[in-house]
Amino acid sequence: MIALGIDPGSRVMGLAVTQKTQNQIQILACEAISLIHEGDHPERLRKIYSEVGNWIQRYKPHTTIVETPVYGMDPMAMLKLGRAQAAVILSSLNNGVPVQEIFPKAVKKGITGNGNASKDQVAFMLQKLLPGQEIPTSSDATDALAISVSALLKQTADSTNNPSFSSKKTDKKGSNSWSAFINQNPDRIKNP
Repeated sequence: MIALGIDPGSRVMGLAVTQKTQNQIQILACEAISLIHEGDHPERLRKIYSEVGNWIQRYKPHTTIVETPVYGMDPMAMLKLGRAQAAVILSSLNNGVPVQEIFPKAVKKGITGNGNASKDQVAFMLQKLLPGQEIPTSSDATDALAISVSALLKQTADSTNNPSFSSKKTDKKGSNSWSAFINQNPDRIKNP
């Protein structure tokens, strides 16, 4: 399984390709690409589209995972991020690669077990998950690496039905209720 993780941005874009073989994840490529010298926003979108296509042709990923922007103070910045994400999605689909979207908290939870983990905690856990491999120093590249690795971990968890990575707990009838969660996780309930 080869996964292309992308942290989209209108000024800097992080890209990472990882491969899972048996029980090991290997970094095939990871970098941050600066877009600030590409001129206006439409030219940056063209560069994003082109770079994603180049990476797909080079590494032949089975899936592209793109982080979903979820908040921002500046509406124009959010609009530009959404456009960058759209360029990634279109490039992937036009190159025949399916796309998954993932929220930042899901990435953090997949890597550290905590959806509110700091970037330093995510980088630390990536070093533990990828021993002997160089973790990038750029936060955009590290974010892309975390996106790619979390997708491979989730795919592994889904295939082995490991509940520790499952995003939803269901009871025997398939319902997703608080009572089912309490019954399956008695150690997580705190009594006053």
